Amino acid sequence: MDAKLLSRIDLNLLVALQILMEEQSVTKAADRLFITQPAMSKTLQRLRELFDDPLFIRSGRGLVPTPRAVELEKQLPVVLSSVSDLVVQSEFDPLAYEGEISIMTAEFIAVQVMPTLTNRLINKAPFMSLSVRGETDGKARALEDGGLDFAIEIARPYSEEFHVTPLGHFTPAVWMRAVHPLANKENLTLKEMLAYPFVQYSLLRSGSSSSAETRFDRQLTKLGLKRKKALVTAQLMTAMDVLWQTDCLMMATMHDLKIEGETYGIVRKPYPKELEFDSTVPVVLVQHARTIKSPVHQWVKQKIVGIVKEIQEKAKQASRSK
Repeated sequence: MDAKLLSRIDLNLLVALQILMEEQSVTKAADRLFITQPAMSKTLQRLRELFDDPLFIRSGRGLVPTPRAVELEKQLPVVLSSVSDLVVQSEFDPLAYEGEISIMTAEFIAVQVMPTLTNRLINKAPFMSLSVRGETDGKARALEDGGLDFAIEIARPYSEEFHVTPLGHFTPAVWMRAVHPLANKENLTLKEMLAYPFVQYSLLRSGSSSSAETRFDRQLTKLGLKRKKALVTAQLMTAMDVLWQTDCLMMATMHDLKIEGETYGIVRKPYPKELEFDSTVPVVLVQHARTIKSPVHQWVKQKIVGIVKEIQEKAKQASRSK
C-alpha cells in the first residue's frame, strides 16, 4: 500500500468521476451532485491531474471518455461498492453466519441456558457454533482480545470498558435429597444443618479443596462455627450424584437446575435465619465494549436474555401454583 499516494485521493473525486462517466456531461453531473457547473469543471480538472489523463474530450455530442477513462469505468463500481460496504454495515443474517461464539459461565447456569440456546441456534443460525467454558482466570483479557465473547456470572464491580446486562436474581437455598432427615422441616436451623456433612460445588477448579472458603464458610467463622466438607468438586454431576446418594447438604440457589433437581429428587430449603445473607444474588451478562455494536453479538445477547426471562417466568409460575 502506497500511503503517500492514497493520502492524495479524495473519495469525493471518485464519486464525481463515476457520475461523469454515467452522464458524460459536466452540467448533468453537477445537477446530480447538487453543485454548480464551474465547481464540477474544477472537479474534472482535479481528476485529470490525479490520473494524469484528460479522461474526457469534448465533442459535438458531449464528453467522450478516453481509453484511460474506459478502463476506470470497469474498476470504479467495484471500488466504490467496497468502500460503501466498509462504511455501511450489512444486515446480519443468522441463517448465513458462520462462526463461533465463546461463552464463559458457571455450570449451574450453563445447564439451564445452553440447551435452549443451542436448540435455537440449530434452527435460526445453523452454521454458528457455541463454545462454553467454566469460570477461569484471565476472563477480562479474553473478553478484550476476542478469545471470549460473553461471560455470565454473579454481578461485581466492572470497569468502563465492559458492558453489563442484568439477567435477574437467584435466591440462595440449601439443597438435600428428598429422603433426607431434614427434608420435611419447613425452617432449618444452623445447629441442625451442621450435624450433617456438606458437598461444596466449587465453580473454579483452583478452589476445589476443603480449605477453599465460600461466603457461607465466612459467615460461619463469624459465628465461631465450622462445617464438615465431605466433598469439594468442580464437577456438577459428581456433586449431584453424591447429594442424591448421601445425607450431605449443598448450598445453592432456589430455582436453578430445575431439571436436575427433579431428576435427582432434590429438595430446596431457605437459608436458616441465623445467617446474614442477600435474599437475591444478581446475575449479569458481561461483554467487552468492542462488541457492543456487533450485529452477531447483539443477536446472541438477545437470545440469552430472552431464554433467562423464560426460565424466570416458569419459576414464578411454578411458585404460584404451589
